[in-house]
Amino acid sequence: MKGVVLAGGTGSRLFPLTRVTNKHLLPIYDQPMVFYPIQTLANAGIRDILLVTGGHSAGDFLRLLGNGKDFDLRHLSYAYQEGEGGIADALRLAEHFAEGHSICVVLGDNILETNIIRGCQDFERTGRGAHIFLKEVPNPERFGVPVFDGDRIVRIEEKPKQPKSHFAVTGFYIYDATVFEKIRTLKPSGRGELEITDLNNHYIGEGLMRHSVLDGWWTDAGTFESLLLANNLVAKGGANKVEAGKTAAKSQMQKVTEKPEGKRSGKR
Repeated sequence: MKGVVLAGGTGSRLFPLTRVTNKHLLPIYDQPMVFYPIQTLANAGIRDILLVTGGHSAGDFLRLLGNGKDFDLRHLSYAYQEGEGGIADALRLAEHFAEGHSICVVLGDNILETNIIRGCQDFERTGRGAHIFLKEVPNPERFGVPVFDGDRIVRIEEKPKQPKSHFAVTGFYIYDATVFEKIRTLKPSGRGELEITDLNNHYIGEGLMRHSVLDGWWTDAGTFESLLLANNLVAKGGANKVEAGKTAAKSQMQKVTEKPEGKRSGKR
């Protein structure tokens, strides 16, 4: 399994902090934000990582991270996303890097108390389909929200005004080698981007999605409020702890009924 950290975007919700630098270079307590997702992947035993970024600060990542030796990586590669095509569009740039392997994808502003080791291990037993990580939150309308039928996720709704569960789809995803074929079938959303929610719904529609619930706290750091929260949480107790997450909830294999072509869930 290889790893991908998505660290692009303009960080407009954090202006003026991001006017002269990339959001993922801002500090979270005593380390740059981008260190945390890389460490998450390294803790899961992933040693080949691609960092996708864009904008005017791309060179700063190379100066900061170099070849990844601070994380004991085998290879740290870089890709540049032109414009703002969405998360799935940024992921598309990892196709040649993946070389047919499964990939674990982390959004660069996502930070967690524990780890994703159990989810990665569960996925590698079959190596097929996709796996998402959920967390119960007080404000699910900010995120992609899973809709359940019993223990099964039947679809994911993006930032719904009336969420049908209290869970958020966090910024940690595992995909098999078919992910790039699926990305090529996606259509731009109303905001002109290729959405990660549409990609996940594609896997759900095929009955090939697993999920698990993260232990400990989780937050993104994309707003002033969540940036402050992330700093306080890390300062208080640290992040990326290894032992606790080994007892994370067992993943659930989706048993979504196959639908006729063109009538699969995920159409929004």
